[in-house]
Amino acid sequence: MSIFNQVVSLISDPPPSHLFELSEAGIAFAASKQTGFTEFAPGTLTASPTEDNLLRADAIASALGQIAPVSASKKRRPAAVILPDYAARVSVLDFDSFPSAPDEQAPLVRFRVKKTIPFDIDSAAVSHYVQPRQAGKKVEVVTVTVALEVIARYEALFRSSGYHPGVITTSALAALNLYRGEGVAVLAKLTGRALTVAVISDQIVKLFRCVALEDESTEEILAVLQPTFAYVEDELASPVRRLIVCGIPPEIATQMGCESEPLRSRLGTAGPYNAGLLGYLESVG
Repeated sequence: MSIFNQVVSLISDPPPSHLFELSEAGIAFAASKQTGFTEFAPGTLTASPTEDNLLRADAIASALGQIAPVSASKKRRPAAVILPDYAARVSVLDFDSFPSAPDEQAPLVRFRVKKTIPFDIDSAAVSHYVQPRQAGKKVEVVTVTVALEVIARYEALFRSSGYHPGVITTSALAALNLYRGEGVAVLAKLTGRALTVAVISDQIVKLFRCVALEDESTEEILAVLQPTFAYVEDELASPVRRLIVCGIPPEIATQMGCESEPLRSRLGTAGPYNAGLLGYLESVG
């Protein structure tokens, strides 16, 4: 079982009956043993950590209604909602020591995170996961932060469509459930203009970043990956053993000069618009 079953969620309730992953391209879904993808018209959703993402909430609500029409019951259906990577800020913090009590952990995490986000920490939802401590190493904590204004709009969209969004996380965090390898690996996931890169060492996340690209060119992608590989060599004293790709052009892996493989799930190869959905399904069996 992967440690990433402990997906860092902003909100977490019992396993939901419906699962949705949103992106600028559309909405991937899983419900009643069926999966699919509904495409959005351009300009329907624009991922941003600071601005309203749902430019055409009515069109998204219509898509949700077509995927699973509102039931006659007034009870909201439990749902997991997977946000675009660029809608949130995910980081890995290290501490020499870290308290065990959650009420003591939260203020420390918020204090460290506030200098790294482009919005006010007092107007943000923050969640964190303390990773297993490696011998002789610092305590490493994965954090996810979303502006309250951004996450509230997503929650309101699903509630108005008859759902209770009891689990909310981000695409790449959920997709990490799909990786089971040992040693040092880099996950590179390109979803539209958003490039997400994660460094994983023996199932521990060491680095996580998401950047918005200008033109998604090979040169621009390499400009992110090359310093990431250099970080691994300098900080982890080990070369990258494997590049795990999702939505990345094949020539990228060749130019990085290491073994590569596509991100896969038991349901097939993960794509840029459903990797989080497949990762979440993997985590709940």
